[in-house]
Amino acid sequence: MNIVGAYVSETFHSAHETRDIFLPNQTEHVSQIAIDIGGTLAKITYFTLSADCKGGRLHFKTFETEKVDECIDYIVTLLKNVAQQPYSGTTQQILKATGGGAYLYYNKLKSRLPGVIIQKEDEMECLITGLNFFITEIPFEVFTYNELDANPICFEERSKNIYPYMLVNIGSGVSILKVDGPGPNDFSRISGTSLGGGTLWGLLSLLTDASSFDDMLEISKKGDNRNVDLLVGDIYGTDYSKLGLKSSRIASSFGKVFRKGARQNKEKFESADISKSLLYMVSNNIGQIAYLNAQQHGIKRIYFGGCFIRGHPITMNSLSYAIKFWSNGEMKALFLRHEGHLGAIGAYLR
Repeated sequence: MNIVGAYVSETFHSAHETRDIFLPNQTEHVSQIAIDIGGTLAKITYFTLSADCKGGRLHFKTFETEKVDECIDYIVTLLKNVAQQPYSGTTQQILKATGGGAYLYYNKLKSRLPGVIIQKEDEMECLITGLNFFITEIPFEVFTYNELDANPICFEERSKNIYPYMLVNIGSGVSILKVDGPGPNDFSRISGTSLGGGTLWGLLSLLTDASSFDDMLEISKKGDNRNVDLLVGDIYGTDYSKLGLKSSRIASSFGKVFRKGARQNKEKFESADISKSLLYMVSNNIGQIAYLNAQQHGIKRIYFGGCFIRGHPITMNSLSYAIKFWSNGEMKALFLRHEGHLGAIGAYLR
């Protein structure tokens, strides 16, 4: 891959779509396709060459894992299109597969993709390979987020001096990796939690009528968690300044629900309020666990990845606030425009 001059496309069609990366100096077609199948979502990365063979695009696609057959149908179509191109020649078609689904659905992939070589790649190694690629090679990829700023997104400069860092990968669950260098043995999984994107998705599926993860995120934008959460101000009537707790701080997630008559009046709790409360609960929990691990290992740079984030302002602000609050501003949360495709692009590049 010739990544000289690579940049993120500014063309997109929906709020949660992952934007293409344009490679203006890539003149050779790459038929390899990569897929990262997680417990909740399956992510695909593939390349298309421009009609004039002057540059091309890395594309990023997402499917719900429970609709894995639709995902495989999409791959079948991609491979057929490649085979019909004059530049494809006799190149063997390869599918790089990572994530737990690379093993769980291996036989299905083999039966649906005859003649295609399917190569399984280690999930954690792919995550690190993908993250290193985005950090060091793609401009305007890494950013911080602060909703109080006029422009909440502030992009970081590309750097080759990135180690050590910590990756908090938020998928169905959460894995926390400490990375000391670029080598295959230069990282370790230091922590994690089962309270991740799958937790949020599962609880919201039980408590609201939202049919997809994106629907849940959209609903949460209209919610007011103060109707559900018990705040410091609800207990003290004001700030608890001695401990640095503002009256607006959440003292107990869903603490207002268990009140006299609450179970007999469930209709008063709106789906939007429930969605925002749960989003805060999961995000704040992940942020605090991330901070505690970073503090223990002396790490200042914390990258958050995974499709849980989806560029959602409330999620990013919650994680940023948690890291800043607990570290007294000494650490910062770093996000990526392609946060959900770290594993897929890592598999693609290997």
